[in-house]
Amino acid sequence: MMNIDPSPSFQEWKALYEAALEFKELSPWNWMHDTDFFGVKDPVGGEIGYCCIMGAAGEYYALGLYSGSEGLYGLSSILSGEFSESKDEALYIQNCLMASFEDRKSLQKQDHQQIKALGLKFRGRNAWPLFRNYVPGFFPWYLTGDEAKLLTVALQQAIDVSLRFKKDSKLLDPPSKDHYFVRVPDNPGENIIWKDEWLEPSPLKMEDTPVIPVEETTLNRLKKAGLQRRGIWEIDFFYVPAIIRDKGERPYYPYMSLVVNHNSAFILNFQLEKEADSKSTFPAKFADFIERAKVMPDELLVKRYNIYKIMEPLSAELGIEINMVGSLPALEYARKSMTEFF
Repeated sequence: MMNIDPSPSFQEWKALYEAALEFKELSPWNWMHDTDFFGVKDPVGGEIGYCCIMGAAGEYYALGLYSGSEGLYGLSSILSGEFSESKDEALYIQNCLMASFEDRKSLQKQDHQQIKALGLKFRGRNAWPLFRNYVPGFFPWYLTGDEAKLLTVALQQAIDVSLRFKKDSKLLDPPSKDHYFVRVPDNPGENIIWKDEWLEPSPLKMEDTPVIPVEETTLNRLKKAGLQRRGIWEIDFFYVPAIIRDKGERPYYPYMSLVVNHNSAFILNFQLEKEADSKSTFPAKFADFIERAKVMPDELLVKRYNIYKIMEPLSAELGIEINMVGSLPALEYARKSMTEFF
C-alpha cells in the first residue's frame, strides 16, 4: 500500500499556482493538440516526464506530466482508443501529475483552503486550478512537495515549448523514429539552463505478477473427480469504480476477477481484491471454484495476454482449451451491470 507523503510548503504552492495561471492565460490548447507530446527531464530525479496539453476539444483543460516510459505507454494507450469501450478504465491506468482547470464544485475542502491561504480568487467555469497525482489503481491524490516542484517546472517548460511551437509547427517532428523532443537541464542547481534534445524513451518495464501455483493435491483431486465439462467460460480482470479507504493510506480502486458463461452471460464467480493479489492467487481460486461447483468448462476465452499467461498452465494440466479473442461480449454485458451497481 502507498503511504501519503508530506504536503508542499507555502512557497512551493505559490510557485505552482503562479505557473498554472500563466499557463492558463496562455491557453496553448488553442494551437496544440493532445498528441503533441514533448518531454521534460526532472532536474532532481533525472526521470523524463512526457507533457500532454489538453483542451483542443473544448471539454477538459489541463497539462498532464506522464511519468517515464510507463506513463508514456499509458497515455499512448488512452489516445489510441484502446479504452473506448470502457472509458473509466483509462482513469485507473494513468501514471501522471495533472494540473487541470475545473469548476468550483470539482475542488475539495483542502484545495479551497490552499487557495484562500494564498489570497487567490477564481470565478466561472474551468477557472479553478486543481493539482493531482495519478498512480495506476489508486484514487487521484494530493501532491507532495517534490511533485509540486516538478509540476511547476513542467508548466514553465510547457509555456516555453508551446510558444515556440506556435511559431514553428514542425518543432516536435522527430528527426528519427521513436525519439521525442525533451527539455533537459544543462546544469542542475540554482540557475538551471535548459536545452533541447531528441531522446528515445527508456525500455518499458513489463513486470510479470508472480503467480501462486495450484497445489499438486488439488490438481490430482480435480483430475480424478471426473467433473462434468460444460460450456465456454469468459474470464477478465478490471478495476471497479468503488473506493477503498484504509486508515492512514491512500485510497485505492479494488480489482475484480470475473468468470461468466459465454452463452448465457450468467456470472459464475467473482472476487474483489487488490490488483496484485487478484492476479497472483487467481489460478488457485479458480481451481477451488470448479471443485466446489463440480463442473469444468470445455473452453476458456480471454482477451488479455497477461491473463492467458496466468491461466495457460492450469488449463494445460486440466485439459481445458484456452483461447485469446478480440472481445468478450457476455462478460462485458455482465461487467456493465456490475459497474452500474457499484
